[in-house]
Amino acid sequence: MLARFRPYYHYLRPVRVRFIAGICLGVLAGGASSAGISWMIKQVFQPFFEAAGGTRLETYDLLARLALVPLVFGVRCIAQFLNSYLVAYCGTVVLEGLRKDLFGKFQRLPLGYFQKSKSGELLARAVSDAQQAQLTLTSSASDIVVLPATFLGGIGYIVYIAIKEPGAGMFLLGLTSIPLAVLPIKIIGKNLYRRAKQAFEANGEISEILRENLSAAREVRAFALEQREQARFAASVRRFFAQQMKVNKYAFSLSPLIEFLTGIGIAIALFMAYRAGSPWSSVISMLPALYFCADAMRRMGKMQTELTRGTAALDRLEQVLHEPEPIADPAEPKTLGHARGAIEFRNVSFAYGGTATDEIVLQNLSVDIPAGSIVALVGKSGMGKSTFANLVPRFYDVTSGAVFVDGIDIRELRQADLRANVAIVSQDSFLFNDTIYNNLLLGRPGATRADVEQAARDAYAHDFIAGLPQGYDTIVGERGASVSGGQRQRIALARAFLRNAPILILDEATSALDSDSEAAIQKALQKLVVGRTVLMIAHRFSTLRDANLVLVFDRGQIVARGPHAEVYRSSPLYRGLYDQQQIA
Repeated sequence: MLARFRPYYHYLRPVRVRFIAGICLGVLAGGASSAGISWMIKQVFQPFFEAAGGTRLETYDLLARLALVPLVFGVRCIAQFLNSYLVAYCGTVVLEGLRKDLFGKFQRLPLGYFQKSKSGELLARAVSDAQQAQLTLTSSASDIVVLPATFLGGIGYIVYIAIKEPGAGMFLLGLTSIPLAVLPIKIIGKNLYRRAKQAFEANGEISEILRENLSAAREVRAFALEQREQARFAASVRRFFAQQMKVNKYAFSLSPLIEFLTGIGIAIALFMAYRAGSPWSSVISMLPALYFCADAMRRMGKMQTELTRGTAALDRLEQVLHEPEPIADPAEPKTLGHARGAIEFRNVSFAYGGTATDEIVLQNLSVDIPAGSIVALVGKSGMGKSTFANLVPRFYDVTSGAVFVDGIDIRELRQADLRANVAIVSQDSFLFNDTIYNNLLLGRPGATRADVEQAARDAYAHDFIAGLPQGYDTIVGERGASVSGGQRQRIALARAFLRNAPILILDEATSALDSDSEAAIQKALQKLVVGRTVLMIAHRFSTLRDANLVLVFDRGQIVARGPHAEVYRSSPLYRGLYDQQQIA
Protein backbone atom coordinates (compact mmCIF):
# COMPACT_ATOMS: atom_id res chain seq x y z
CA MET A 1 0.00 0.00 0.00
CA LEU A 2 2.93 2.35 0.62
CA ALA A 3 3.66 2.21 -3.13
CA ARG A 4 0.40 4.15 -3.58
CA PHE A 5 2.21 7.21 -2.19
CA ARG A 6 5.37 6.83 -4.27
CA PRO A 7 4.38 9.47 -6.88
CA TYR A 8 4.16 12.03 -4.07
CA TYR A 9 7.63 11.50 -2.62
CA HIS A 10 8.87 14.35 -4.82
CA TYR A 11 7.54 16.68 -2.13
CA LEU A 12 10.37 15.39 0.07
CA ARG A 13 13.13 16.27 -2.39
CA PRO A 14 13.84 19.76 -0.99
CA VAL A 15 14.31 18.23 2.50
CA ARG A 16 15.59 14.78 1.57
CA VAL A 17 18.79 15.22 3.61
CA ARG A 18 16.80 16.07 6.73
CA PHE A 19 14.35 13.26 6.05
CA ILE A 20 17.08 10.65 5.57
CA ALA A 21 18.79 11.93 8.72
CA GLY A 22 15.49 11.65 10.59
CA ILE A 23 15.01 8.06 9.43
CA CYS A 24 18.59 7.14 10.39
CA LEU A 25 18.05 8.64 13.82
CA GLY A 26 14.81 6.71 14.10
CA VAL A 27 16.68 3.49 13.30
CA LEU A 28 19.23 4.43 15.97
CA ALA A 29 16.43 5.07 18.48
CA GLY A 30 14.80 1.75 17.56
CA GLY A 31 18.04 -0.13 17.94
CA ALA A 32 18.81 1.59 21.24
CA SER A 33 15.32 0.64 22.44
CA SER A 34 15.19 -3.04 21.53
CA ALA A 35 18.77 -4.31 21.42
CA GLY A 36 20.39 -1.47 23.41
CA ILE A 37 18.20 -1.61 26.51
CA SER A 38 18.27 -5.41 26.53
CA TRP A 39 22.07 -5.41 26.28
CA MET A 40 22.26 -2.73 29.00
CA ILE A 41 20.12 -4.85 31.35
CA LYS A 42 22.39 -7.84 30.86
CA GLN A 43 25.52 -5.72 31.42
CA VAL A 44 24.22 -3.90 34.51
CA PHE A 45 21.50 -5.87 36.28
CA GLN A 46 22.97 -9.36 35.98
CA PRO A 47 26.34 -8.37 37.62
CA PHE A 48 24.41 -6.52 40.34
CA PHE A 49 22.37 -9.60 41.24
CA GLU A 50 25.43 -11.80 41.08
CA ALA A 51 27.26 -9.32 43.36
CA ALA A 52 24.45 -9.69 45.86
CA GLY A 53 25.57 -13.30 46.30
CA GLY A 54 28.87 -12.21 47.81
CA THR A 55 31.08 -11.07 44.92
CA ARG A 56 31.68 -7.34 45.21
CA LEU A 57 32.22 -5.14 42.13
CA GLU A 58 35.16 -2.80 41.97
CA THR A 59 34.19 0.87 42.18
CA TYR A 60 35.49 1.58 38.67
CA ASP A 61 33.62 -1.40 37.22
CA LEU A 62 30.50 -0.41 39.16
CA LEU A 63 30.54 3.18 37.86
CA ALA A 64 31.34 2.07 34.30
CA ARG A 65 28.39 -0.29 34.23
CA LEU A 66 26.04 2.26 35.84
CA ALA A 67 27.10 4.82 33.22
CA LEU A 68 25.57 2.55 30.57
CA VAL A 69 22.09 3.32 31.91
CA PRO A 70 22.01 7.08 31.16
CA LEU A 71 24.12 6.51 28.03
CA VAL A 72 21.69 4.07 26.42
CA PHE A 73 18.63 6.04 27.51
CA GLY A 74 20.27 9.32 26.47
CA VAL A 75 21.09 8.03 22.97
CA ARG A 76 17.55 6.66 22.68
CA CYS A 77 15.85 9.86 23.85
CA ILE A 78 17.97 12.26 21.77
CA ALA A 79 17.56 10.09 18.67
CA GLN A 80 13.78 9.86 19.25
CA PHE A 81 13.49 13.64 19.63
CA LEU A 82 15.51 14.41 16.52
CA ASN A 83 13.64 11.75 14.53
CA SER A 84 10.25 13.20 15.56
CA TYR A 85 11.35 16.79 14.95
CA LEU A 86 12.94 16.19 11.55
CA VAL A 87 10.06 14.04 10.31
CA ALA A 88 7.56 16.69 11.51
CA TYR A 89 9.62 19.39 9.75
CA CYS A 90 9.61 17.41 6.52
CA GLY A 91 5.89 16.74 6.95
CA THR A 92 5.20 20.46 7.13
CA VAL A 93 7.14 20.95 3.89
CA VAL A 94 5.11 18.17 2.26
CA LEU A 95 1.84 19.74 3.44
CA GLU A 96 2.95 23.11 2.09
CA GLY A 97 3.81 21.63 -1.31
CA LEU A 98 0.64 19.55 -1.51
CA ARG A 99 -1.61 22.49 -0.67
CA LYS A 100 0.25 24.80 -3.07
CA ASP A 101 -0.23 22.29 -5.89
CA LEU A 102 -3.88 21.84 -4.98
CA PHE A 103 -4.42 25.60 -4.87
CA GLY A 104 -2.58 25.97 -8.16
CA LYS A 105 -4.88 23.36 -9.65
CA PHE A 106 -7.86 25.38 -8.46
CA GLN A 107 -6.49 28.36 -10.41
CA ARG A 108 -6.27 26.33 -13.63
CA LEU A 109 -9.62 24.58 -13.48
CA PRO A 110 -12.40 26.12 -15.59
CA LEU A 111 -15.23 28.05 -13.99
CA GLY A 112 -17.61 25.24 -14.88
CA TYR A 113 -15.85 22.93 -12.43
CA PHE A 114 -16.62 25.23 -9.51
CA GLN A 115 -20.22 25.65 -10.62
CA LYS A 116 -20.78 21.91 -10.29
CA SER A 117 -18.64 21.45 -7.13
CA LYS A 118 -19.40 22.41 -3.55
CA SER A 119 -16.85 24.94 -2.28
CA GLY A 120 -17.08 23.62 1.29
CA GLU A 121 -16.23 20.14 0.02
CA LEU A 122 -13.23 21.52 -1.89
CA LEU A 123 -12.16 23.39 1.24
CA ALA A 124 -12.27 20.16 3.27
CA ARG A 125 -10.05 18.44 0.71
CA ALA A 126 -7.52 21.25 0.78
CA VAL A 127 -7.40 21.27 4.60
CA SER A 128 -8.23 17.98 6.33
CA ASP A 129 -7.65 15.56 3.43
CA ALA A 130 -4.31 17.14 2.54
CA GLN A 131 -3.24 17.01 6.18
CA GLN A 132 -4.12 13.31 6.42
CA ALA A 133 -2.22 12.55 3.20
CA GLN A 134 0.81 14.48 4.49
CA LEU A 135 0.73 12.68 7.83
CA THR A 136 0.59 9.31 6.11
CA LEU A 137 3.29 10.15 3.60
CA THR A 138 5.90 11.28 6.11
CA SER A 139 5.14 9.18 9.19
CA SER A 140 4.65 5.96 7.24
CA ALA A 141 7.75 6.54 5.13
CA SER A 142 9.71 6.88 8.37
CA ASP A 143 7.97 4.04 10.22
CA ILE A 144 8.38 1.61 7.32
CA VAL A 145 12.14 1.76 8.04
CA VAL A 146 12.23 2.47 11.77
CA LEU A 147 9.74 -0.17 12.95
CA PRO A 148 11.30 -3.11 11.09
CA ALA A 149 14.71 -1.92 12.35
CA THR A 150 13.36 -1.94 15.92
CA PHE A 151 11.81 -5.36 15.42
CA LEU A 152 14.95 -6.81 13.83
CA GLY A 153 17.13 -5.24 16.53
CA GLY A 154 15.16 -7.04 19.22
CA ILE A 155 15.02 -10.32 17.29
CA GLY A 156 18.72 -9.99 16.55
CA TYR A 157 19.54 -9.67 20.23
CA ILE A 158 17.34 -12.67 21.08
CA VAL A 159 19.07 -14.73 18.36
CA TYR A 160 22.46 -13.64 19.72
CA ILE A 161 21.57 -14.79 23.25
CA ALA A 162 19.98 -17.99 21.92
CA ILE A 163 23.20 -18.90 20.11
CA LYS A 164 25.49 -17.86 22.93
CA GLU A 165 23.71 -19.52 25.83
CA PRO A 166 22.38 -23.10 25.65
CA GLY A 167 18.67 -23.50 26.30
CA ALA A 168 17.74 -19.97 25.31
CA GLY A 169 17.00 -21.14 21.78
CA MET A 170 13.69 -22.62 22.89
CA PHE A 171 12.59 -19.10 23.82
CA LEU A 172 13.24 -18.01 20.22
CA LEU A 173 11.36 -21.02 18.86
CA GLY A 174 8.29 -20.02 20.82
CA LEU A 175 8.24 -16.64 19.07
CA THR A 176 7.39 -18.21 15.70
CA SER A 177 3.70 -17.67 16.48
CA ILE A 178 4.08 -13.87 16.58
CA PRO A 179 3.95 -13.39 12.75
CA LEU A 180 0.33 -14.55 12.94
CA ALA A 181 -0.37 -11.06 14.32
CA VAL A 182 -0.19 -9.61 10.79
CA LEU A 183 -3.32 -11.50 9.71
CA PRO A 184 -5.83 -8.99 11.18
CA ILE A 185 -4.20 -6.17 9.19
CA LYS A 186 -5.59 -7.33 5.85
CA ILE A 187 -8.98 -8.28 7.21
CA ILE A 188 -9.58 -4.98 9.02
CA GLY A 189 -7.87 -2.83 6.37
CA LYS A 190 -10.54 -3.46 3.71
CA ASN A 191 -13.37 -2.23 5.93
CA LEU A 192 -11.29 0.64 7.28
CA TYR A 193 -10.67 2.13 3.81
CA ARG A 194 -14.37 2.22 2.99
CA ARG A 195 -15.30 3.75 6.34
CA ALA A 196 -12.47 6.30 6.19
CA LYS A 197 -13.61 7.52 2.77
CA GLN A 198 -17.18 7.89 4.03
CA ALA A 199 -15.90 9.85 7.05
CA PHE A 200 -13.97 12.27 4.81
CA GLU A 201 -17.09 12.80 2.70
CA ALA A 202 -19.15 13.49 5.82
CA ASN A 203 -16.52 15.99 6.98
CA GLY A 204 -16.76 17.71 3.59
CA GLU A 205 -20.54 17.98 4.05
CA ILE A 206 -19.99 19.73 7.40
CA SER A 207 -17.59 22.20 5.77
CA GLU A 208 -20.07 22.94 3.00
CA ILE A 209 -22.98 23.60 5.39
CA LEU A 210 -20.79 25.80 7.57
CA ARG A 211 -19.51 27.80 4.58
CA GLU A 212 -23.01 28.23 3.17
CA ASN A 213 -24.40 29.38 6.52
CA LEU A 214 -21.62 31.95 7.07
CA SER A 215 -22.07 33.29 3.53
CA ALA A 216 -25.83 33.65 4.00
CA ALA A 217 -25.80 35.07 7.53
CA ARG A 218 -28.13 37.95 6.62
CA GLU A 219 -30.63 35.74 4.78
CA VAL A 220 -30.69 33.25 7.66
CA ARG A 221 -31.71 35.98 10.08
CA ALA A 222 -34.06 37.72 7.66
CA PHE A 223 -36.08 34.54 7.13
CA ALA A 224 -35.70 33.30 10.74
CA LEU A 225 -33.87 30.18 9.61
CA GLU A 226 -31.66 29.85 12.69
CA GLN A 227 -33.43 26.75 14.04
CA ARG A 228 -33.55 25.11 10.62
CA GLU A 229 -29.84 25.73 10.09
CA GLN A 230 -28.97 24.40 13.54
CA ALA A 231 -30.97 21.24 12.85
CA ARG A 232 -29.35 20.82 9.43
CA PHE A 233 -25.86 21.27 10.89
CA ALA A 234 -26.59 18.96 13.83
CA ALA A 235 -27.79 16.23 11.44
CA SER A 236 -24.60 16.58 9.40
CA VAL A 237 -22.46 16.41 12.54
CA ARG A 238 -24.32 13.27 13.65
CA ARG A 239 -23.63 11.62 10.28
CA PHE A 240 -19.96 12.48 10.60
CA PHE A 241 -19.94 11.18 14.19
CA ALA A 242 -21.44 7.87 13.08
CA GLN A 243 -18.92 7.46 10.26
CA GLN A 244 -15.99 8.49 12.43
CA MET A 245 -16.93 6.01 15.14
CA LYS A 246 -17.01 3.24 12.53
CA VAL A 247 -13.50 4.28 11.50
CA ASN A 248 -12.44 4.30 15.16
CA LYS A 249 -13.94 0.86 15.71
CA TYR A 250 -11.70 -0.67 13.08
CA ALA A 251 -8.68 1.55 13.72
CA PHE A 252 -8.61 1.12 17.49
CA SER A 253 -9.31 -2.61 17.41
CA LEU A 254 -6.27 -3.39 15.26
CA SER A 255 -3.52 -2.55 17.78
CA PRO A 256 -5.11 -4.39 20.75
CA LEU A 257 -5.75 -7.42 18.57
CA ILE A 258 -2.13 -7.52 17.39
CA GLU A 259 -0.95 -6.97 20.96
CA PHE A 260 -3.15 -9.81 22.20
CA LEU A 261 -1.84 -12.23 19.56
CA THR A 262 1.70 -11.12 20.37
CA GLY A 263 1.02 -11.79 24.06
CA ILE A 264 0.03 -15.35 23.18
CA GLY A 265 3.33 -15.73 21.35
CA ILE A 266 5.27 -14.41 24.36
CA ALA A 267 3.45 -16.80 26.71
CA ILE A 268 4.32 -19.72 24.42
CA ALA A 269 7.95 -18.54 24.28
CA LEU A 270 8.18 -18.30 28.08
CA PHE A 271 6.59 -21.73 28.48
CA MET A 272 9.07 -23.32 26.10
CA ALA A 273 12.01 -21.48 27.70
CA TYR A 274 10.88 -22.70 31.13
CA ARG A 275 10.52 -26.30 29.99
CA ALA A 276 13.96 -26.12 28.36
CA GLY A 277 15.55 -24.75 31.53
CA SER A 278 16.77 -21.51 29.95
CA PRO A 279 18.96 -19.40 32.30
CA TRP A 280 16.86 -16.80 34.08
CA SER A 281 19.45 -14.09 33.43
CA SER A 282 19.15 -14.67 29.69
CA VAL A 283 15.36 -14.65 29.77
CA ILE A 284 15.31 -11.42 31.83
CA SER A 285 17.57 -9.64 29.34
CA MET A 286 15.50 -10.91 26.39
CA LEU A 287 12.19 -9.66 27.81
CA PRO A 288 12.81 -5.97 26.95
CA ALA A 289 13.87 -6.99 23.45
CA LEU A 290 10.68 -9.01 23.20
CA TYR A 291 8.61 -6.07 24.47
CA PHE A 292 10.01 -3.73 21.82
CA CYS A 293 9.46 -6.38 19.13
CA ALA A 294 5.84 -6.63 20.21
CA ASP A 295 5.54 -2.84 20.33
CA ALA A 296 6.97 -2.59 16.82
CA MET A 297 4.38 -5.10 15.61
CA ARG A 298 1.61 -3.12 17.28
CA ARG A 299 2.82 0.12 15.75
CA MET A 300 3.03 -1.53 12.33
CA GLY A 301 -0.65 -2.33 12.70
CA LYS A 302 -1.27 1.33 13.55
CA MET A 303 0.81 2.32 10.53
CA GLN A 304 -1.47 0.18 8.38
CA THR A 305 -4.41 2.15 9.78
CA GLU A 306 -2.72 5.43 8.82
CA LEU A 307 -1.94 4.07 5.36
CA THR A 308 -5.59 3.17 4.86
CA ARG A 309 -6.79 6.59 6.00
CA GLY A 310 -4.14 8.28 3.87
CA THR A 311 -5.15 6.28 0.82
CA ALA A 312 -8.77 7.34 1.25
CA ALA A 313 -7.69 10.99 1.61
CA LEU A 314 -5.37 10.72 -1.38
CA ASP A 315 -8.13 9.28 -3.55
CA ARG A 316 -10.25 12.34 -2.78
CA LEU A 317 -7.38 14.73 -3.44
CA GLU A 318 -6.65 13.09 -6.77
CA GLN A 319 -10.21 13.71 -7.87
CA VAL A 320 -9.11 17.36 -7.97
CA LEU A 321 -5.42 16.98 -8.88
CA HIS A 322 -6.22 14.69 -11.84
CA GLU A 323 -9.23 16.66 -13.02
CA PRO A 324 -8.77 17.40 -16.74
CA GLU A 325 -7.89 20.97 -17.67
CA PRO A 326 -9.83 21.54 -20.89
CA ILE A 327 -8.79 25.19 -21.09
CA ALA A 328 -5.03 25.11 -21.54
CA ASP A 329 -2.44 27.35 -23.15
CA PRO A 330 -1.21 26.25 -26.59
CA ALA A 331 2.26 24.76 -26.91
CA GLU A 332 3.30 27.60 -29.25
CA PRO A 333 1.07 30.60 -28.46
CA LYS A 334 0.64 33.52 -30.79
CA THR A 335 1.41 37.05 -29.64
CA LEU A 336 -1.45 39.48 -29.15
CA GLY A 337 0.17 42.42 -27.36
CA HIS A 338 -2.17 45.35 -26.71
CA ALA A 339 -5.23 44.40 -28.72
CA ARG A 340 -7.28 46.73 -30.88
CA GLY A 341 -10.41 45.00 -29.58
CA ALA A 342 -12.06 43.54 -32.68
CA ILE A 343 -14.17 40.49 -31.71
CA GLU A 344 -15.64 37.87 -34.02
CA PHE A 345 -17.88 34.92 -33.19
CA ARG A 346 -17.80 32.42 -36.05
CA ASN A 347 -20.42 29.63 -36.02
CA VAL A 348 -20.19 29.40 -32.23
CA SER A 349 -22.22 26.85 -30.29
CA PHE A 350 -21.76 26.23 -26.59
CA ALA A 351 -22.99 23.73 -23.99
CA TYR A 352 -21.76 23.81 -20.38
CA GLY A 353 -21.04 20.09 -20.46
CA GLY A 354 -18.86 20.63 -23.53
CA THR A 355 -20.44 17.88 -25.65
CA ALA A 356 -23.17 17.76 -28.25
CA THR A 357 -25.39 15.70 -25.96
CA ASP A 358 -25.50 18.48 -23.33
CA GLU A 359 -28.08 21.24 -23.37
CA ILE A 360 -27.04 23.88 -25.92
CA VAL A 361 -26.83 27.39 -24.44
CA LEU A 362 -25.64 29.19 -27.59
CA GLN A 363 -26.53 27.92 -31.05
CA ASN A 364 -24.45 28.61 -34.15
CA LEU A 365 -23.80 32.30 -33.48
CA SER A 366 -21.88 34.42 -35.95
CA VAL A 367 -21.31 38.09 -35.24
CA ASP A 368 -18.55 40.57 -36.12
CA ILE A 369 -17.89 43.32 -33.56
CA PRO A 370 -15.52 46.01 -34.85
CA ALA A 371 -12.96 47.48 -32.48
CA GLY A 372 -14.34 50.40 -30.50
CA SER A 373 -17.95 49.24 -30.70
CA ILE A 374 -20.32 49.59 -27.78
CA VAL A 375 -22.50 46.50 -27.91
CA ALA A 376 -25.64 45.99 -25.85
CA LEU A 377 -26.56 42.39 -25.12
CA VAL A 378 -30.32 42.29 -24.54
CA GLY A 379 -32.81 39.56 -23.74
CA LYS A 380 -34.66 37.82 -20.98
CA SER A 381 -32.74 36.07 -18.22
CA GLY A 382 -31.16 32.75 -19.15
CA MET A 383 -31.04 33.45 -22.88
CA GLY A 384 -27.22 33.31 -23.16
CA LYS A 385 -26.06 36.93 -22.78
CA SER A 386 -23.57 36.38 -19.96
CA THR A 387 -22.37 33.13 -21.53
CA PHE A 388 -21.70 35.02 -24.77
CA ALA A 389 -19.60 37.59 -22.91
CA ASN A 390 -17.76 34.94 -20.86
CA LEU A 391 -16.50 33.25 -24.01
CA VAL A 392 -14.44 36.34 -24.93
CA PRO A 393 -11.92 36.06 -22.04
CA ARG A 394 -12.08 32.27 -22.56
CA PHE A 395 -13.63 31.42 -19.22
CA TYR A 396 -15.13 28.56 -21.22
CA ASP A 397 -14.17 26.98 -24.52
CA VAL A 398 -16.71 26.87 -27.31
CA THR A 399 -18.27 23.49 -28.08
CA SER A 400 -17.97 24.23 -31.80
CA GLY A 401 -16.91 27.20 -33.91
CA ALA A 402 -14.37 29.78 -32.79
CA VAL A 403 -14.00 33.17 -31.12
CA PHE A 404 -11.44 35.61 -32.56
CA VAL A 405 -9.82 38.72 -31.12
CA ASP A 406 -8.05 40.88 -33.69
CA GLY A 407 -8.34 37.98 -36.13
CA ILE A 408 -6.62 35.45 -33.83
CA ASP A 409 -8.44 32.40 -32.50
CA ILE A 410 -8.31 32.95 -28.73
CA ARG A 411 -7.39 29.28 -28.25
CA GLU A 412 -4.05 30.12 -29.90
CA LEU A 413 -3.25 32.74 -27.25
CA ARG A 414 -1.91 32.45 -23.74
CA GLN A 415 -4.80 32.95 -21.36
CA ALA A 416 -2.86 35.58 -19.38
CA ASP A 417 -2.16 37.60 -22.56
CA LEU A 418 -5.78 37.42 -23.65
CA ARG A 419 -7.20 38.38 -20.25
CA ALA A 420 -4.74 41.25 -19.87
CA ASN A 421 -6.76 42.88 -22.67
CA VAL A 422 -10.11 42.40 -20.92
CA ALA A 423 -11.62 44.24 -17.95
CA ILE A 424 -14.79 42.94 -16.33
CA VAL A 425 -17.25 44.48 -13.91
CA SER A 426 -20.04 42.11 -12.87
CA GLN A 427 -23.27 42.54 -10.99
CA ASP A 428 -21.74 41.23 -7.76
CA SER A 429 -18.16 42.46 -7.94
CA PHE A 430 -15.80 40.85 -5.47
CA LEU A 431 -13.55 42.87 -3.20
CA PHE A 432 -10.74 41.15 -1.29
CA ASN A 433 -10.38 41.67 2.46
CA ASP A 434 -7.69 44.30 1.96
CA THR A 435 -7.37 48.07 1.63
CA ILE A 436 -9.32 49.96 -0.99
CA TYR A 437 -6.03 51.01 -2.54
CA ASN A 438 -4.81 47.42 -2.94
CA ASN A 439 -8.18 46.35 -4.34
CA LEU A 440 -7.94 49.10 -6.94
CA LEU A 441 -4.32 48.23 -7.71
CA LEU A 442 -5.40 44.75 -8.82
CA GLY A 443 -6.54 46.41 -12.03
CA ARG A 444 -2.95 47.32 -12.89
CA PRO A 445 -0.31 46.32 -10.29
CA GLY A 446 2.27 48.72 -11.69
CA ALA A 447 0.04 51.81 -11.53
CA THR A 448 1.12 54.91 -9.64
CA ARG A 449 -0.82 56.47 -6.78
CA ALA A 450 -1.93 59.23 -9.11
CA ASP A 451 -3.24 56.68 -11.64
CA VAL A 452 -5.20 54.89 -8.92
CA GLU A 453 -6.80 58.09 -7.65
CA GLN A 454 -7.63 59.26 -11.18
CA ALA A 455 -9.39 55.95 -11.90
CA ALA A 456 -11.39 56.44 -8.69
CA ARG A 457 -12.35 59.94 -9.82
CA ASP A 458 -13.47 58.64 -13.22
CA ALA A 459 -15.73 56.16 -11.41
CA TYR A 460 -16.97 58.86 -9.03
CA ALA A 461 -15.50 56.92 -6.11
CA HIS A 462 -12.71 59.28 -5.00
CA ASP A 463 -14.87 61.58 -2.86
CA PHE A 464 -16.42 58.84 -0.71
CA ILE A 465 -13.06 57.05 -0.40
CA ALA A 466 -11.30 60.24 0.71
CA GLY A 467 -14.07 60.79 3.27
CA LEU A 468 -13.41 57.48 5.02
CA PRO A 469 -11.32 57.60 8.26
CA GLN A 470 -8.36 55.81 6.63
CA GLY A 471 -9.11 56.94 3.08
CA TYR A 472 -7.60 54.63 0.50
CA ASP A 473 -6.04 52.56 3.32
CA THR A 474 -9.48 51.55 4.64
CA ILE A 475 -9.95 47.76 4.94
CA VAL A 476 -13.09 46.84 3.03
CA GLY A 477 -13.75 43.66 5.05
CA GLU A 478 -14.73 40.24 3.78
CA ARG A 479 -16.36 40.58 0.34
CA GLY A 480 -16.36 44.37 0.83
CA ALA A 481 -18.76 44.22 3.78
CA SER A 482 -17.65 47.58 5.26
CA VAL A 483 -18.79 49.59 2.22
CA SER A 484 -22.23 49.90 0.68
CA GLY A 485 -23.30 48.07 -2.46
CA GLY A 486 -23.07 51.19 -4.59
CA GLN A 487 -19.64 52.06 -3.18
CA ARG A 488 -18.43 48.54 -3.77
CA GLN A 489 -19.59 48.70 -7.39
CA ARG A 490 -17.86 52.03 -8.00
CA ILE A 491 -14.61 50.62 -6.57
CA ALA A 492 -14.95 47.70 -8.97
CA LEU A 493 -15.59 50.10 -11.87
CA ALA A 494 -12.54 52.15 -10.92
CA ARG A 495 -10.48 48.97 -10.85
CA ALA A 496 -11.66 48.11 -14.35
CA PHE A 497 -10.95 51.63 -15.63
CA LEU A 498 -7.45 51.51 -14.15
CA ARG A 499 -6.79 48.34 -16.12
CA ASN A 500 -7.07 50.39 -19.33
CA ALA A 501 -8.00 47.27 -21.28
CA PRO A 502 -9.19 47.56 -24.90
CA ILE A 503 -12.14 45.22 -24.19
CA LEU A 504 -14.56 46.07 -21.39
CA ILE A 505 -17.34 43.73 -20.22
CA LEU A 506 -20.05 45.26 -18.07
CA ASP A 507 -22.39 42.57 -16.74
CA GLU A 508 -25.18 44.47 -14.95
CA ALA A 509 -22.40 46.74 -13.73
CA THR A 510 -24.67 49.60 -12.68
CA SER A 511 -27.40 47.53 -11.05
CA ALA A 512 -26.22 48.34 -7.50
CA LEU A 513 -26.07 52.11 -8.02
CA ASP A 514 -28.63 54.72 -7.10
CA SER A 515 -29.89 57.07 -9.80
CA ASP A 516 -27.35 59.81 -8.99
CA SER A 517 -24.42 57.42 -9.08
CA GLU A 518 -25.74 55.79 -12.23
CA ALA A 519 -25.95 59.15 -13.96
CA ALA A 520 -22.39 59.94 -12.92
CA ILE A 521 -21.17 56.55 -14.14
CA GLN A 522 -22.86 57.07 -17.48
CA LYS A 523 -20.91 60.31 -17.91
CA ALA A 524 -17.71 58.52 -17.00
CA LEU A 525 -18.50 55.71 -19.43
CA GLN A 526 -18.99 58.18 -22.27
CA LYS A 527 -15.35 59.19 -21.80
CA LEU A 528 -13.89 55.80 -20.92
CA VAL A 529 -15.46 53.76 -23.74
CA VAL A 530 -13.76 55.86 -26.40
CA GLY A 531 -11.41 53.57 -28.33
CA ARG A 532 -12.58 50.47 -26.43
CA THR A 533 -14.81 47.57 -27.35
CA VAL A 534 -17.59 47.31 -24.77
CA LEU A 535 -19.95 44.40 -24.18
CA MET A 536 -22.73 45.76 -22.00
CA ILE A 537 -25.28 43.43 -20.39
CA ALA A 538 -28.15 45.16 -18.63
CA HIS A 539 -31.84 44.74 -18.02
CA ARG A 540 -32.24 48.49 -17.46
CA PHE A 541 -32.47 49.97 -20.93
CA SER A 542 -31.48 53.43 -19.67
CA THR A 543 -27.91 52.16 -19.39
CA LEU A 544 -27.81 51.13 -23.06
CA ARG A 545 -28.45 54.47 -24.76
CA ASP A 546 -24.80 54.84 -25.79
CA ALA A 547 -24.70 51.47 -27.58
CA ASN A 548 -24.15 51.59 -31.33
CA LEU A 549 -24.98 47.88 -31.74
CA VAL A 550 -27.76 45.94 -30.03
CA LEU A 551 -27.76 42.12 -30.03
CA VAL A 552 -31.07 40.56 -28.97
CA PHE A 553 -30.79 37.04 -27.51
CA ASP A 554 -33.57 34.47 -27.35
CA ARG A 555 -33.04 30.79 -26.51
CA GLY A 556 -29.33 30.93 -27.26
CA GLN A 557 -29.68 32.67 -30.62
CA ILE A 558 -29.24 36.25 -31.77
CA VAL A 559 -32.70 37.02 -33.17
CA ALA A 560 -32.05 40.69 -33.98
CA ARG A 561 -29.07 43.01 -34.36
CA GLY A 562 -28.38 46.60 -35.28
CA PRO A 563 -28.75 50.12 -33.84
CA HIS A 564 -31.46 50.71 -31.26
CA ALA A 565 -33.93 52.40 -33.65
CA GLU A 566 -33.61 49.67 -36.26
CA VAL A 567 -33.93 46.82 -33.77
CA TYR A 568 -36.86 48.56 -32.09
CA ARG A 569 -38.72 48.58 -35.41
CA SER A 570 -37.80 45.06 -36.53
CA SER A 571 -37.86 43.00 -33.32
CA PRO A 572 -41.15 42.49 -31.45
CA LEU A 573 -39.22 40.91 -28.58
CA TYR A 574 -36.93 43.91 -28.14
CA ARG A 575 -39.78 46.38 -28.60
CA GLY A 576 -41.86 44.58 -25.98
CA LEU A 577 -39.00 44.55 -23.45
CA TYR A 578 -38.21 48.19 -24.09
CA ASP A 579 -41.82 49.44 -23.93
CA GLN A 580 -42.55 47.42 -20.81
CA GLN A 581 -39.65 49.07 -19.01
CA GLN A 582 -40.56 52.53 -20.20
CA ILE A 583 -44.08 52.10 -18.83
CA ALA A 584 -42.70 50.83 -15.52
